Amino acid sequence: MAYEMTEIKKVGLGLIGFGIFFSFLGAILFFDRGLLALGNIFWLTGVALLLGWNSTWKLFTSRANYKGSASFLLGLFFIFVRWPIVGMIFEIYGCAILFGGFWSSIKVFLYQIPVLGWIIQYPFLVLDRMRR
Repeated sequence: MAYEMTEIKKVGLGLIGFGIFFSFLGAILFFDRGLLALGNIFWLTGVALLLGWNSTWKLFTSRANYKGSASFLLGLFFIFVRWPIVGMIFEIYGCAILFGGFWSSIKVFLYQIPVLGWIIQYPFLVLDRMRR
């Protein structure tokens, strides 16, 4: 098996899900600082468990990812000092830079999900038909 799902990786995926949920809930509830901070802690711990501690350290400290790591950590700092909107903007930018190499893999994975894949591809299919 190319990618084995161990129990630790399942827990990591769960923590990432909780992190996204709490961050979303914090954004919905007028950028509640506590929920956003809790979401960030869950998300970071989940990424560390999913990738492994060494791989996570390499991801955040590699020379190519300094810009993304710095902006993500700066966003985390802004959330902790009660500027949640600015912090979320920095964090979203940092995540986009850090995980920019994974977007093609994520796109292929999302296209293979039965209903969601069709919903994502539908606007592109309509635009393609309109060009003809």
